[in-house]
Amino acid sequence: MRCEIREVGPRDGLQNEPPVPVADRIRLIDALAGAGFRRIEAASFVHPRAIPAMAGAEEVLAGITRRPGVAYTALVPNRRGAERALAAGADELEVAVSASATHNQKNWNRTPDETLEEIAGVIELAHAAGKPVDAGVATCFGCPYEGDIDPSVAASYARRLVDLGADDLFFGDTTGMGSPRRVGLLLDAVEAAGIDLGIVGLHLHDTRGTGLANAYAALERGVTRFDASIGGLGGCPYAPGASGNVATEDLVHMVEDLGIDTGISLERLIAAAHLAEEIVGRRLPGQVMRAGPRSRLAATV
Repeated sequence: MRCEIREVGPRDGLQNEPPVPVADRIRLIDALAGAGFRRIEAASFVHPRAIPAMAGAEEVLAGITRRPGVAYTALVPNRRGAERALAAGADELEVAVSASATHNQKNWNRTPDETLEEIAGVIELAHAAGKPVDAGVATCFGCPYEGDIDPSVAASYARRLVDLGADDLFFGDTTGMGSPRRVGLLLDAVEAAGIDLGIVGLHLHDTRGTGLANAYAALERGVTRFDASIGGLGGCPYAPGASGNVATEDLVHMVEDLGIDTGISLERLIAAAHLAEEIVGRRLPGQVMRAGPRSRLAATV
């Protein structure tokens, strides 16, 4: 069994920080590629007025040292963003619709149906260029504006994304309202919608300390694709209280201890987490970066 972890720190993590220089974003992406990631979310092609921290996306993709076998992915909000991302050399596009209409309006300034229409154009454009699209459903466990989201609602949006031609799916715990029980209910609804869990990934936050438990619950159901953010960077600028994503090094540490290969060097990953901390200039919440792996021995005198 193998687990694929997409590193989202350079985009989803840094978008919530004061703008980080392009050179530092490139340095972090290169360090993560060197740790063994096969997919790295490198940039977001949104208008810089919307998220100033993501300005310079073209420069980031032009400046990284591309490693063979590594897909450098980009989040796009619309067809114009997709055109920019493809021209800049993104290997895969990401799109998302929120299961919460209120969150979708605040995040994309559109209704969910309008967002799906935009996504249809992005998928068509990407496929014409020979690039895959990973489509997500955000706020799939709950929303600070609307409360709990019925799992069948999230699954219905996922079904529509598949019907539009999405190559893979991810479900976002955007506000950290997920729990192991709710992960199971969501996956039940997804399967009931006729969706193979083999194309499903989870984007988990650790807002309430349940991120790793939620990942474990999904692993037990056969889900092996996860997003995580170096050091626990991240959140959502349009969801109050949505603190950082699951720390990548914490997730890798747990998954590898379960005997599941990730292809990622934990030692290099921890070094990258300290680099991320240096770049943002504050202490990050990741725990394995601080304590080290469980197998680390103390020095003897």
